[in-house]
Amino acid sequence: MPVERLRVATYNTRDFLDDAHLAARLVRAVAPDVLCLQEVPRRLLAGRRLRGFARRCGLRTAGSHRGSGGTTILVSDRVRLLDASHHRLSVRWPDRTRGWARARVALPAGVEVTVVSLHLSLRPPERERHVTAVLDALGDVDPLVVAGDLNEQDDGAAWRRLDRPGRLRLVAPDGPTYPARSPRRRLDVVFASPSLHVLPPTPVAVPEAVWPLASDHRAVWVDLAPTTR
Repeated sequence: MPVERLRVATYNTRDFLDDAHLAARLVRAVAPDVLCLQEVPRRLLAGRRLRGFARRCGLRTAGSHRGSGGTTILVSDRVRLLDASHHRLSVRWPDRTRGWARARVALPAGVEVTVVSLHLSLRPPERERHVTAVLDALGDVDPLVVAGDLNEQDDGAAWRRLDRPGRLRLVAPDGPTYPARSPRRRLDVVFASPSLHVLPPTPVAVPEAVWPLASDHRAVWVDLAPTTR
């Protein structure tokens, strides 16, 4: 029986200020089943611009992202979207708004997975508070994937709150993601619950020179599968 594969990707698109068409081509090359986005347009014609980006990616939106601080989730036709929600995280004025988005999807065989797209603050105390609020809101939902731009690395308090034995663990591939031209910091990551195991990666050939033309972050993706019992 074929393994149920769920490819989850996360990508900070910098408000489509770079080449959004090229960013969509990158997404199509990765071919995620669920795409967690951060820094998508939030104001003028935001919904229309996001829907256009989703079409170019070969994906569809998971509800309106208004009020989500620029976070949202796109899904492929291979999974069934069961429900979705978008949430704001409070920050100190006049900082950029932050938020998180949630989508519950069903794989072809019927297994349900909850995926969260998260974009944390530039301020360490806010990042820790944001993660605590999101995890409290999610409760004990399982299987769970949390992906996004943490704005900190593995020595940060928010990262450590996500990396909890028995609840979530880091599943993203090794390597820095920011800045896209010459990455030095690992800001964009994927965590998953133990009920999802990591499958061997399928290489995606992306020329090094392409990444910084599409955004200031690089995308990250991982293939997951429900643990068989």
